[in-house]
Amino acid sequence: MEQESGAVPELPEGIMQMLPFQPAPGQFGPEIREPGLWCWRVEKMKAVPLNSSEQGAFFNGDSYLVLENRGDQGADLHMWIGEKSSRDEQVACAMLATQLDNFLSGDPVQHRQVQGYESPEFMKLFPRGVTYKEGGVESGFRKAQSGSGPVQRLYQIKGKRNIRAKEVELSWASFNKGDCFILDLGDNIVSWVGSQANIFEKQKVREIATLIRDTERHGKAQIANIAEGEETPEMLQVLGPMPALKESTPEDDSQADASNTASLYKVSDATGSMKLTKVSDKNPFAKDLLVRDDCFILDNGANGKIFVWKGSGANAEEKREALKMADDFIQKMNYPKMKTQVEILPQGRETVIFKQFFQNWN
Repeated sequence: MEQESGAVPELPEGIMQMLPFQPAPGQFGPEIREPGLWCWRVEKMKAVPLNSSEQGAFFNGDSYLVLENRGDQGADLHMWIGEKSSRDEQVACAMLATQLDNFLSGDPVQHRQVQGYESPEFMKLFPRGVTYKEGGVESGFRKAQSGSGPVQRLYQIKGKRNIRAKEVELSWASFNKGDCFILDLGDNIVSWVGSQANIFEKQKVREIATLIRDTERHGKAQIANIAEGEETPEMLQVLGPMPALKESTPEDDSQADASNTASLYKVSDATGSMKLTKVSDKNPFAKDLLVRDDCFILDNGANGKIFVWKGSGANAEEKREALKMADDFIQKMNYPKMKTQVEILPQGRETVIFKQFFQNWN
């Protein structure tokens, strides 16, 4: 059944189950051991590297791997899942992430990012903005506008802390007073600022317009910065007469701080099958509850986050199944599958967010 517009994609059951074939070995070269940002798009069972000009532009029908290697300071490996990516692509992405993690000796902290629910850490990797585009590998959308007619796209820029550009329907119906928009017409790029837009959106719309100009037009497009009420004849020609726009509908930034309650579970297959045992539901936890020979799940689902801690002495099967552990746990707890972030932490690579749940971590 086709997914409803705007719905959050469901995580495939048994995402880590083996496909009839394995990713080809040798897809990752020694250069990724060096500091830098590396991005790949998943195409079938291959990780296809993106050049720097393509980084930050994600097709909603695809899945991606993003590696931030900081050398001696560690590495973060992100699996980005588009809202319309296929089940096979999501499985392939997880398997390729496992292969990449093994190539880097299991050192990276792994994260699963879902379109529209990315973490601030992920968003910071792309200082010039993240852009969502329709289509993907399967649809061939990427070549849809090559020479058959002028480029005509509309992007909405929305947010305060994590500001995203998302491709929307080319219509005045997509506009409102509270956001910023980019009308991309190929040689001309219109940066439009709503009368109720916040200062962060105003800053970001110019950055993303520049990103489009420099990466997709090779610097050969003109940018027009206009405010609501200053619409150009070119805009009206493309969009038609301008109707009364919707009022601002800002996200509620005054929500109470989300609860920091958490529980800690031990995951072990010492008996031959995976077993989940609650260790404590009172945090901050004692650090010595984390035993190096096992894996643990820290449940902060009330805040939309699950952590899997991989002890250095845990067996290879437990480490390899870390993502499946998290997915099974999310299902068991009836958390929204694709709204719940997953972070996989090797022992010694714990994040500050994880450490805050423990007493006297040093």
